[in-house]
Amino acid sequence: MTTNTAADEDTQLRVLLRTATSRDAVMAAAVLERAGIATRVCASLHELVQEIGHGAGAVLVSEEMLSGNGAADLSDAVSAQPPWSDLPVLVLAKQGADSRAVAVAMEGMANVTVLERPIRVAALVSALRSALRARRRQYELRRILNDLNEADKRKTEFLATLAHELRNPMAPLSTALAILTRKTLTPEAALPYYQLMGRQIDHMVRLVNDLMEVSRITRGKIELQLGELMVDRVIRDAVELSRPLMDAGRHRLQVHGADPTLAVEGDSVRLTQVFSNLLNNAAKYTPEGGRIDVFVERDDANAVVRIRDNGAGIPPDMLTSIFDMFVQVSGTARAAQGGLGIGLTLVKSLVELHGGKVGAKSNGLGEGSEFVVSLPLFVRRGAGVEEQPRPSTEASIAQHSILVVDDNRDAAESLAALLNILGARTAVAFSGIEALKTADSFRPSLAILDIGMPGMDGCELARRLRDSPAHRGMTLVALTGWGQPDDRVRIAQAGFDHHLLKPVDMEELSMALRRLAHRDSTR
Repeated sequence: MTTNTAADEDTQLRVLLRTATSRDAVMAAAVLERAGIATRVCASLHELVQEIGHGAGAVLVSEEMLSGNGAADLSDAVSAQPPWSDLPVLVLAKQGADSRAVAVAMEGMANVTVLERPIRVAALVSALRSALRARRRQYELRRILNDLNEADKRKTEFLATLAHELRNPMAPLSTALAILTRKTLTPEAALPYYQLMGRQIDHMVRLVNDLMEVSRITRGKIELQLGELMVDRVIRDAVELSRPLMDAGRHRLQVHGADPTLAVEGDSVRLTQVFSNLLNNAAKYTPEGGRIDVFVERDDANAVVRIRDNGAGIPPDMLTSIFDMFVQVSGTARAAQGGLGIGLTLVKSLVELHGGKVGAKSNGLGEGSEFVVSLPLFVRRGAGVEEQPRPSTEASIAQHSILVVDDNRDAAESLAALLNILGARTAVAFSGIEALKTADSFRPSLAILDIGMPGMDGCELARRLRDSPAHRGMTLVALTGWGQPDDRVRIAQAGFDHHLLKPVDMEELSMALRRLAHRDSTR
């Protein structure tokens, strides 16, 4: 929504005057101008009615002007206002008995105030100021309604994009499954279809993770794993992630001035996500064979990364709003294949969590764009400790006997099968009651519990396991499709050690187990 200028505000809050005589109008206008109230003297009621369409804070009209069709004409003009508007109309009435004109005006308009003449100047100014205060509130309501309508439009477009993006990976998944179901293939012949399904599932997981993550990140509900990061390494990792899109578009990508000594304090995964998102955007919005340049520079106490392309460009009035939720540049949505339009919201939030800033530059549509990220340089606080090699995912998981509990049989059995391949001993249960019995006989060291089970849900099951002396030392991992802050609080209160989102990422599970093992060893 555009910002109102001072001139627009004066027009919106002016008082339209039509009095019995021109002398009365001049005197009233002079009095109101001295009180700081903008006025417009109208030569006729017809002119006043026309001026209402250009903007008004209130109408001040004498009773004489409402004779004949005057009251009906004014009532029609006020009724034609939009739903948010309730234009105040003040009528300067003659002293004495009520007139027919005033009665018609009061019947035809809701917001009418009758002021009997002669009226004190202070009373007139006070009445108009009250009317204008109410009018300002109406304009504020209009702004809120416009913002809500714009947000609703953005959400509608976003949901349409989401449906489109989720259908895209479903089509090859369905095709690959149909082929594998209907035809017996050798492992070598089937491998490309498994790889295809893996890529499409990874894509769907990224889409869902973005949806779940954007709310957490924008509210600061995320924990960064901070450390010294070499900027050139982060850029290399981001380029590697974005390489498929670059190659598909046959773009020329070049990195300039990557100083190997330039370091920031940050989370490697999150900053790689920032720059890969920006590179992906550049690739999506740049025509085939376009050019994308990455500049890495030092600016005082900051590392500055500029990503420039010769693609679709950005209108000047959207250079700030493109970082808002659900905003996409009009006319470019078709170019952004494979995205939901929330990537820049994530970028801005993650950069700000690192104490940095991000902005956009463009000369307009078709003129390319440049995104500039500025991050504070790393300040060494003393000698570091050499990082110890981490055990592999298999080693972290293989040492456990794991109980998998999920009312979805396919989900439970497939997860248990994967854990078996990684070397763990497993048992499966499909309900809370069955899980309690299995835990007593299997005696697992780790339980992965689905939260959303019917009957006894995962949280109630966790509480019962914690209450049992035989299972109090068991590691409990919650598995759920919900990742909002309230869900995490409820899960933590139930006694879980860790929370995983579906589908389970084995590397994330392995890292969680390593952290829990380290926590227990330092107690």
